[in-house]
Amino acid sequence: MNRQVLFICLHVLHSVVGQISYTIPEEMTKGSLVGNIAQDLGLEIKRLISGKAKIYTRNTDEYIELNRERGVLLVKERIDREALCTETTICALHFQILLENPMEFYSVTVQITDVNDNAPTFEQRRIAFKISESAITGVKFELEGAVDLDVGINGVHKYELKPTDNFALKLQNNADGNKNVEMVLQKPLDREKQEQISLVLTAVDGGEPQMSGTMLIVITVLDANDNAPVFTQSTYKATVTENSPKGTVVATVTATDADQGSNGKITYSIINTLENIRKMFEVNQENGEIILMSNIDFERSRHFQINIRATDEGGLTDSCKLIIDVQDMNDNKPEINIMSKSNVISEDAKVKTVVTMINIEDRDSSENGKVQCFINENVPFLLQTSTSNFYSLVTDSELDRERASEYNITVTCSDEGVPSLSSSVTLTLQISDVNDNAPVFERSSYEAYIVENNTPGLSIFTVKARDVDWNQNARVSYILEDSSVNGVPVSSYVSVSADSGVIHAVRSFDYEQIKYFHFRVKAQDGGSPPLSSNVTVKILIQDQNDNPPQVLYPVQTGGSVVGEMVPRSADVGYLVSKVVAVDVDSGQNAWLSYKLQKATDRALFEVGLQNGEIRTIRQVTDKDPVNQKLTVIVEDNGQPSRSATVIVNVAVADSFSEVMSEFTDFKQDKEYNDNLTFYLVLALAVVSFLFITCLVVIISVKIYRWRQSRVLYHSNLPVIPYYPPRYSDTLGGTGTLQHVYNYEVCRTTDSRKSDCKFGRAGSQNVLIMDPSSTATMQRIQSEKNILDEPDSPLEVS
Repeated sequence: MNRQVLFICLHVLHSVVGQISYTIPEEMTKGSLVGNIAQDLGLEIKRLISGKAKIYTRNTDEYIELNRERGVLLVKERIDREALCTETTICALHFQILLENPMEFYSVTVQITDVNDNAPTFEQRRIAFKISESAITGVKFELEGAVDLDVGINGVHKYELKPTDNFALKLQNNADGNKNVEMVLQKPLDREKQEQISLVLTAVDGGEPQMSGTMLIVITVLDANDNAPVFTQSTYKATVTENSPKGTVVATVTATDADQGSNGKITYSIINTLENIRKMFEVNQENGEIILMSNIDFERSRHFQINIRATDEGGLTDSCKLIIDVQDMNDNKPEINIMSKSNVISEDAKVKTVVTMINIEDRDSSENGKVQCFINENVPFLLQTSTSNFYSLVTDSELDRERASEYNITVTCSDEGVPSLSSSVTLTLQISDVNDNAPVFERSSYEAYIVENNTPGLSIFTVKARDVDWNQNARVSYILEDSSVNGVPVSSYVSVSADSGVIHAVRSFDYEQIKYFHFRVKAQDGGSPPLSSNVTVKILIQDQNDNPPQVLYPVQTGGSVVGEMVPRSADVGYLVSKVVAVDVDSGQNAWLSYKLQKATDRALFEVGLQNGEIRTIRQVTDKDPVNQKLTVIVEDNGQPSRSATVIVNVAVADSFSEVMSEFTDFKQDKEYNDNLTFYLVLALAVVSFLFITCLVVIISVKIYRWRQSRVLYHSNLPVIPYYPPRYSDTLGGTGTLQHVYNYEVCRTTDSRKSDCKFGRAGSQNVLIMDPSSTATMQRIQSEKNILDEPDSPLEVS
């Protein structure tokens, strides 16, 4: 294998543009080595693997593959140069090697050399000529040339015509490198000797091994035809616009014949032309118009050469050549091919980082094929051209995901044709987050209130911080920073929920002990490394009316009951005393008011509502008792209010001896009243105890009687007859009653008490007789009525 390598490397921005060329023959087997791309580009194998090296080609068919592990290019599919490059002599494959991280690409060209795998062929295996026997020597007859799909030395090399009795072969080289094959009459024809002549035209290529193709030429000799047709031009030129409609007349060729009659009638035909041209054009046999038969595309074929033959009825011919140039129209939009792109880019990517590599192709030519590309405005990206038809989309400034997390970048490419055609593609690029933003609290500082005597665990309020980053980088945790309050760790006062930022009270606060305190809360995100910020929180304890007023004066002791002394000569408004009280609460909870709740003589004294001063409201007289007892209530202004009472003893007297004598009498009366109360309470307790005891005894006796009667009633003991001594038979009818009856009679002895008295007969035994019964039943009454009296009479009826 003949291999040539051409390598050019150019570094542009963060992408590398290189070019390398290989030459291989067609028809190589699958897996054959094309070249060591890693060695030729100066790349290490690990770079190909880490960069995910791949082949990018514009065509859908891939004939070459890349083996990253070996760093070589291999034949992926069998390459047929004739199928790949139909009309071009030079055949090559163009593709790019793409690498990522960072993005790089290298252009590779693989030229496909021809091998002699195709024999020359004639479009027609047999052609016929009608030639007059009067044709003069030197007359030329245009023959169809052979077609060999191979190129160069493997193409058609020479022609041979056999036998050569009457005709010789003449070859003419054209400017395009092709050859015109003409058959020249060397010896006059004689119809009487040979009416039909068969010739074999052989085309031989120059390859190794040599290959050939043949065509049979059948010549029918006619009677005399003196003049052959003659074209007005040997070469015609015409222009046709691509995409012209079918039926368009491209050109008209004209030939004349000096003969008259049928020998002067000319027929036009296309010869020596490839099959695709026959499908594209046809000639009107009568007038020589060349008509377009199918769509013509400048991008596929820019020039056509048609060989046209004019034949008269006598078999004489002439030929000419028609060259058609196709005029390009701007009928192709620029094609935008994404060679490589990143869907996600980090927000901390450096400026000029390559994001996407693009290849632009416009199949039109000249101005119609010149393309300019641009992107939409107001995006931090720039479209730069690296080489012809290759563009790189790079970052133009720093990215910030918090300002824009996604960009839709529209790449628009327009050609310079008239009218201009354009195409566009939208690239969606996600900006990945970097932990570059610390959490930010909603306030610069917080202040919260809580009422004292709270329940431990009570939620006070919530601190909130936001992180404009995303996902884990935006997940905020709250931490209570270490500090102390009056020498005690702040954690024994409050706690902070790590997830929600809710601040809870750990203990019950007492406003009288601590009125406020400060601490700091830190908000930390979940990034790596984490970022944080902190804020100062001030907790103010609000007072609650949980303390009653405390009386400072007069001091309440168990000693003397005399507090103040007022002379009988005191005028109205005389200051007797002043009640002094304080409340350790604050605010309105500590506002105190004084009221006179109880007094021996309410018409004599009053208490100042705000100052607690006790003053006389009238003139003291001799009739006013010496001992005056005042009960003053002190209330705060809380809700609900709390109060305290104080007793102020006032003595109305002019001298201390008067006070003492009154106090002695008062003390004796008090002791007498205290003893009387004690004895009354004791007597009530004794009577209640006796009543309850009697009630229990009566209930017990009743229950006992009831149980005894039930036992006798349910027993099955036999009845033994018993007759008392004073028994008399009453069956004879001597008595007034057949039986003796015993009654228990109840009477009342005292209607005021309504107590029942029970009487009994002298005998304890009662015999009940029944004439129809042969047995007696003795009933023994042993109960004793606890209420019977000895002199109770017995009533019998």
